[in-house]
Amino acid sequence: MSTIFDKAIQLFDAANSEDPFEESAHGKTYPKELLYAQRMSAKLDDFEPNASEAVQLTVRCQHICRWEIPRDSYEMNRKGYLTWRRDLAKFHANKASKILKEVGYDDAMIEKVTFLLQKKQLKKNEETQLLEDVICLVFLEFYFEKFAQKYSEEKLIDIVQKTWAKMSNKSHDAALKLEFSEFSSNLIQKALA
Repeated sequence: MSTIFDKAIQLFDAANSEDPFEESAHGKTYPKELLYAQRMSAKLDDFEPNASEAVQLTVRCQHICRWEIPRDSYEMNRKGYLTWRRDLAKFHANKASKILKEVGYDDAMIEKVTFLLQKKQLKKNEETQLLEDVICLVFLEFYFEKFAQKYSEEKLIDIVQKTWAKMSNKSHDAALKLEFSEFSSNLIQKALA
């Protein structure tokens, strides 16, 4: 990869290092969104090692500075959630664009990354689908267990089914190889039955 790629990754990580929220992994504490970004890159490398430079950039900045637009600043209902998600996609695209421009990427690459960050043409565009697959795999592997403690079984089954519907067959296979607790494994089996 190019020097500007490395510089972009450094700046994405520097931005995410400012996250005031923390998460622990491997006996260390990390800024939450920095850890998420690193997990996204690692999962992409594992799942699709020949991904394009645009996808590699996108997975690293997919949640860039997410804490700046908290979920609870929107109505706590479906409409509020969808508005928050839409606003976040634009926010992430704007933040990433500034960094990509700063390090010297051309308009074509910037447009490609912002297109992917907004998840345009899911199920139609291979790279958008790849991004979504990585997002879903990272959610299932690292965040589902904790997430599952907050909701009813009925709600969790619905969430698993919606997540599964967004994924490709290749990522379904990868997800079924992940290690889950007995509780999560049973729940996922119920959702997929």
